[in-house]
Amino acid sequence: MSELAPWALRLRPTMLSDLDYVTGVETDSHNLPFITPWERPQHEGAVRIPDFRHFIVEAGPQFERAGFVILQGCRNQHRSVELKRIVLQPKGRGLGRACVRYLKRMAYRDLHAHRFWLDVKQLNTRAQALYASEGFVEEGRLRESVRITIDGADGYDSLIVMSMLDREYHARVALGLEEI
Repeated sequence: MSELAPWALRLRPTMLSDLDYVTGVETDSHNLPFITPWERPQHEGAVRIPDFRHFIVEAGPQFERAGFVILQGCRNQHRSVELKRIVLQPKGRGLGRACVRYLKRMAYRDLHAHRFWLDVKQLNTRAQALYASEGFVEEGRLRESVRITIDGADGYDSLIVMSMLDREYHARVALGLEEI
């Protein structure tokens, strides 16, 4: 499939009426191996608590629901904003890249982040490659920190912590790698 045009993506605040959709996308078999799903009350809290930003991703010409994202630390005194969750469908259309770029602009322009960070499961090599290509730097690994119990598998995976600092983002803007 072709990559999405930049105009074909928007975020809108998640409403409580969206939470059935959110939990459905989160527990979809295509997404479940790459995230640790939340219970509905955790999503309700993220919708209501001002330190979080919980958004529905809408994409395409009709702006249909295409996933959700959660930012945490939006009121952090250290200006360290976390990309807590990004869950998208469909895959392979450039939606992840478009969404990450949108979120970087939001973190630095609107939330005045000094540091924008995330963790990603080691088995999620596709996401790791995306984040690295978008300027995120690996900081370290939390070895075997999450338990994997999917499809009869019972084991552990590591989390890779990645981040981008505001000066790194602004250098990318100066090089024309980011839109402002």
